[in-house]
Amino acid sequence: MQTYDVIVIGAGVIGTSVAYHLARLGAKRVLVLDRTQIGAGTTSQSSGILRTHYSVRENVAMAKDSWKVFTDFANYLGDDDAASGLVKCGYLIAAPDGPKLAPLAAALEGQRQQGIEVRLLDRQQAEALLPIANLHDAALIGYEPEAGFADAYLVATSFARCARRGGVKIIEGVEVQQLLVEGTGDARQVIGVDTDQGRFLAGTVISTQNIWATQIEQWTGIATPLKSERHTVLALEGPEPYTYAMPVFKDLGSEGMLYCRSYGGRQMLVSEGIAGEVLPGPDNEQGDVSLDTVASVGAQAAERFPSFETAGLASSWTGVYDVTPDWNPVLGRLPGLSGLVVGYGFSGHGFKLSPAVGRVLAQEALGLVPDISLAPYALERFAAGRPLVGLYGAGAVS
Repeated sequence: MQTYDVIVIGAGVIGTSVAYHLARLGAKRVLVLDRTQIGAGTTSQSSGILRTHYSVRENVAMAKDSWKVFTDFANYLGDDDAASGLVKCGYLIAAPDGPKLAPLAAALEGQRQQGIEVRLLDRQQAEALLPIANLHDAALIGYEPEAGFADAYLVATSFARCARRGGVKIIEGVEVQQLLVEGTGDARQVIGVDTDQGRFLAGTVISTQNIWATQIEQWTGIATPLKSERHTVLALEGPEPYTYAMPVFKDLGSEGMLYCRSYGGRQMLVSEGIAGEVLPGPDNEQGDVSLDTVASVGAQAAERFPSFETAGLASSWTGVYDVTPDWNPVLGRLPGLSGLVVGYGFSGHGFKLSPAVGRVLAQEALGLVPDISLAPYALERFAAGRPLVGLYGAGAVS
């Protein structure tokens, strides 16, 4: 048996951020265990979009702090080789007359109140930024210049490398099989984990297991309201380029509330921002992409980007979200169990929030006061009837 101060389960972009921040805050004996490889799970499937546009105030604060890190990533990590792959192209979001109009106006105002630069554009101004789009039905258009997209795998591996330089031990290919707990009732205390490669002891364990966080309920008996949803992402190649200078676009007027961004050259990365295929259990293997899905998403894209009516399918893949009932994460400690800190249920937001989430989870684990309160993200919110449902309703915009 080996003894550590803190054990982190999962080496995706959240787990590696936690590990880095633990070392940055002075933790000395930190171990990270991952069932496969650093960033090889759902992190590698991320579309990489970075924005602060949320209608949940706490998410705006997390995203704002995280954006500051992404824009100064190498300096923040103290590593000239650290890379995020950031493309700062801005974020354009539009709604037609209808049920999404008032929520968009309120969310944009909420961003402004938190000091984020948001501009209201008319159709001509927006189409000058995104000339391949037709925004004829847009009743309200918001533009966030401090936004864009980046590479989640690069970010995770950079966090991991800097964590190791700070003394963190990361072991890949180790599956955690059980959380070790002593005591009974409300006096239960985490003492470590059992794995397929032996037992590791620690008085604090941080779970960043993503879709595999359902194991927490198996290990502790504490309800873990989480499901795995598979989403399809397409790369469409059109006759006109969707260049890196063109903003990410969120289309609240399309049936699937599409999000789109440049994928290099003439290609557009596009996916639906609504509920996906619910899986019977955690599984991030590539799923089938049906022709019906390609046709539906392609038709919606062509309505907004007319030249893409003749676009071809360059590639496609699937990604899996760890989804909670309100589409927002559970962060912090669980009731009746000392020594366990969790971060799960990001519902597609994990990469955007990863620097700030890593910091606040590390602070919580070390007994420090988190920079951003974790109280709204507590598991108990579901039983208390205080879900973090945004103005758009449950879904990927929040």
